[in-house]
Amino acid sequence: MAANYDALGSQTRGSPYGSGDPYYNESSGYITPARPPKKTVSKWVKFGIPVAVVVIVGAVLGGVLGSRSSKNASANSAAAASAAATSAISAKNGIGRFATATDSQYLVPIYPMTTNTAAFTTPTFVSTTNTNLAWPQDPFQPSNPSPTQVRSDRPRLIAPAYMWDSLPNLIQHDPYLSGWNDTIFSNATQYMALPPVAYFLDGGNGILDPAREIKQRVKAFSYAYRLTNDTKWLDRTYVELQNAAGNLTGGWGPDNSTKWNPVHFLDTAELTAAYAIAYDWLYDAWTLPQRSSIMTTMITYGLNLGVTAYSNGDPGAYGWWNTNTEGNWNCVCNNGLTMGALSILGDDTTGIAAQLLALTVPNALQNCALAPSGDGTWSETANYWYFGTTGHAEMASSLLTATGSTYDLLSVNPAFQLTGQYHMYVSGPGSLFNYGDCGPNKYSTTANSMMFYGQQYDMPQYQLFQRDQFDAAEPWSMFWYNPAVTGAFWDGLALDHFFDNSTDQWASMRSSWTDENALYVAVKAGMLQGHQTHNDLDCGDFVVDALGVRWFGELGSGDYNSIGYFSNDSQISERWMYYRKMTEGQNTILVNQQNQNVAAAPTVRHDTSATVQGSSTVMNVPGDSSAYFVADLSSAYFDVTSFSRGVHLINGRKQVLIQDEINASASIMWRAHTNATVAISSDGFTATLTIGSATTTVQLLNPPSGAAFTTMEPVRFATDPIPPQPDQPNDGVTVLVISLPAGSYTLEVLINPQWPGMSSSSYITPASVPLSQWSLTSPSS
Repeated sequence: MAANYDALGSQTRGSPYGSGDPYYNESSGYITPARPPKKTVSKWVKFGIPVAVVVIVGAVLGGVLGSRSSKNASANSAAAASAAATSAISAKNGIGRFATATDSQYLVPIYPMTTNTAAFTTPTFVSTTNTNLAWPQDPFQPSNPSPTQVRSDRPRLIAPAYMWDSLPNLIQHDPYLSGWNDTIFSNATQYMALPPVAYFLDGGNGILDPAREIKQRVKAFSYAYRLTNDTKWLDRTYVELQNAAGNLTGGWGPDNSTKWNPVHFLDTAELTAAYAIAYDWLYDAWTLPQRSSIMTTMITYGLNLGVTAYSNGDPGAYGWWNTNTEGNWNCVCNNGLTMGALSILGDDTTGIAAQLLALTVPNALQNCALAPSGDGTWSETANYWYFGTTGHAEMASSLLTATGSTYDLLSVNPAFQLTGQYHMYVSGPGSLFNYGDCGPNKYSTTANSMMFYGQQYDMPQYQLFQRDQFDAAEPWSMFWYNPAVTGAFWDGLALDHFFDNSTDQWASMRSSWTDENALYVAVKAGMLQGHQTHNDLDCGDFVVDALGVRWFGELGSGDYNSIGYFSNDSQISERWMYYRKMTEGQNTILVNQQNQNVAAAPTVRHDTSATVQGSSTVMNVPGDSSAYFVADLSSAYFDVTSFSRGVHLINGRKQVLIQDEINASASIMWRAHTNATVAISSDGFTATLTIGSATTTVQLLNPPSGAAFTTMEPVRFATDPIPPQPDQPNDGVTVLVISLPAGSYTLEVLINPQWPGMSSSSYITPASVPLSQWSLTSPSS
């Protein structure tokens, strides 16, 4: 992705993190005055930058690969299979890490444009028992697993001793493990130079930032100690734990049992997980007094409050998340308590560990595990997928390694195995299709659940996709990654996918999986309630990437501290008074300058040429390759008799047609938000968008009488209800607009990225075709 994306503001930060603030969620609404100023950011919400990543950091995957050879195979067959496996993995390792760099602006992997496909083959987990190439099988295989019957050796959470024993050799023979290992040590060294994480209470997110930063550090320090036995890492871990317990000079938060802020239980859960990792991974290195201190702190500020959260009375209202909460809260909270309980089983004399495990496991099955809908789409938003799946994967992995089973966490919802596919398709060449809220800073939260799911669901493409991502290099990846994976995630992967369960309804369409300059279009319909109050009023919303930039994008989260921001998702919710959440803040049609109807129940239809990418990173799109998505959005509006929106990739996926057919009894406004400099032709029928050296033209075809492009500032109308608190500024954003009075119209908007080397005569002007007659070949020129 070209590094010419328009940047928000000019302030910079003297950050100790070098390459940027770790996993900072770049919504200006999230920044609070008490925090240090953040680094310069792009206006579209995207991932923050991980510590010390200066080259591509592939995803770290793990999982145990047992021998897959038949017990009845002959010695000759076994030898031949072993040789073939070794050859396949050697071909992969000969190329090294597939991505050659990470784009510094968008943090996406950059792949070489090559037709050399020696290792870019079908995604596969190669069967081999070669200890240079694959994990051995876990010797702990209980015949009747129970959550309270744990393995006898340490560690028991995520990375058992047999994996630590095998890891140094695998690092020597796998380019991804080797690179991630280097980055983890580099990050740990940088953390070492920083003071212990300071206490900071954010009204919207509690102490979640400090909690996840502590967890991030504990993982890195513990990892470094186990591979080096250098006590500086052990000592530094203990300092971080003592700090969060309030035992250092100056204290840390309130001096009572609510120190870990259980009213915002995510904070409590993440700190409990951090303590669990330290207790378990460094178990044999701690002195008995240290071990006792860590366990006591974890019980006092974490596990005890977990029992309270599950009690019927729950005087602190800590446990709302354990009832009908199919999203990240349930996953994160149950995971923290589960990891904490598993870590101290056998040492705990209070019985609280066993008590909690009897609560968290069945509750997660009824809530967390149901978060993905039938097509794998996460219940909240594309960014909240990170938080929810991290909690789910950590919990399932901890239970599996500690007790020998995931207790159906991976299987009770068959759609969970599809949520990795959701993540792949919601990721564009420039950013996520980041509709709705984007959440707090990520820190210890990554997409490395893809590594775990890849192994557990036998989906090697998940691991292959994630291993080249910027957030792959962290300890979980070192154990969830299967080094016997081969192939390229894109080989045989369809360019389009439609997620059309009634709750979500969205489309992902692109021209390549490996070209950072590719065309990517995502559009959504779906219901406007039932998303844990993290969605926007955005039926018909879309984003467009091309030429290395995002032309139309999302504004992201508002200020989580704003009054009423999370009040509810009813029609009169105060949430819908904030510009970034209301309909006028989205890339869709606005009718009568009013919000959409929260009771919307759209219907959709779609089709695709089913074009797949081959093994080459050079994707030559056939001229007849196309895809379209049409949504009947009538139910999403008041004052509307009928309204449908269609999005069609045409001309070999080089142009995008957005067509709206609407009959409304009130004013109509077509709106799309862009970072580009916008120049409008004298007749108002063409808008030229420029970002850096890239240009896209937007044409209004067959314009109805009075229709023309204009621009507006991304601010609320003067006649809008005044929100409880002011909106965040959306500096540098322009709204491209078409305004019309009440009536019946067809609006045809053609988006033409100005592709290098493509002559003007190669662009087509499609015929005007009603949405009801759209097909893969119509409209055409």
